[in-house]
Amino acid sequence: MAQFPNILIDESNMKAITQNKYGSPAEVLKLETVKMPTIKDDEVLVRVQAAATHIGDWLLTRGWPYLVRLMPKAKIPGMEMSGIVEYVGKDVKEFGPCDEVFGWGKYAFAEYATFSEKALLLKPSNATFEQAAAIPISGFTALQAVRDHGEVKAGHKVLVIGASGAVGTFAVQIAKSYGAEVTGVGSARNEDLVRSIGADHYIDYSKQEITDGGRQYDVILDTAGNRSLSLLRRPLAKKGALVIVGGSGGKWLMGVTRSIRATMLSPLVSQRLRMFLAKNNKEDLAVLKELIESGDVTPIIDKTYKLNDAAQAVENVGERHSRGKTVISVGG
Repeated sequence: MAQFPNILIDESNMKAITQNKYGSPAEVLKLETVKMPTIKDDEVLVRVQAAATHIGDWLLTRGWPYLVRLMPKAKIPGMEMSGIVEYVGKDVKEFGPCDEVFGWGKYAFAEYATFSEKALLLKPSNATFEQAAAIPISGFTALQAVRDHGEVKAGHKVLVIGASGAVGTFAVQIAKSYGAEVTGVGSARNEDLVRSIGADHYIDYSKQEITDGGRQYDVILDTAGNRSLSLLRRPLAKKGALVIVGGSGGKWLMGVTRSIRATMLSPLVSQRLRMFLAKNNKEDLAVLKELIESGDVTPIIDKTYKLNDAAQAVENVGERHSRGKTVISVGG
């Protein structure tokens, strides 16, 4: 296996999306020529073939919640990608040139990016580069919501609010792979999609509320963030689990107050009310890869954009109407 020292590859340039201030994607995301990244001893230089975008990218572009502005701003956005290994640092053991990989990190909206060996796996054999790029961030969130915080088991009745979204489409399929009976919630236009990925039932929120019909759920996953805590608890079984994924509203706290109230209330009631931040890790990336290769989960792609249209891709996610993931095609 070829290995390479800590060098700046060829002292050459590449195309990348850059951000130097906060604002709307169209205002602040620019395609520029920048220097190739430096590869460290434990890193892999990847020729990016596809990068995915999620709501976190849109929020960071805007600088919301405002508290994120206290942290260093990445000049090149993007957190998840797939691509082909170009070079590896001298301490890298698992990968070599020409390997097709996927994973998470930083600066993915570029022709080349460096990633830790601990954040990569070989691409699923049955996934395109676009599908592989769509897996990490939303996949981590859905897997940990269903498995760890919802503790979904075979026979459980699971309600997924926002079932057609980036996290929701993964959550529906993962819950089904565990043997759950899944009900999706979304708009009328998304019913066929959500049923096609395994949902047993569907609630069109324009015609019906989740409390209608008196149905009870063992687990409710809320990825939409616009229902009150009291409403969410009403269709939840006495010892059921409510898992809140993200929030909405407010440029300071982005709806986190509802999650805080849930955490404070949970010890006082029989229901488990949970919020969480997903943890990116290679073990769960391997679980997601296995689910893809087994056919239990298929990444759903809403739209694919070219690198020079990355601002449109991020804005598409920010409008919160995307079905599955939005992907940026970078290579070939």
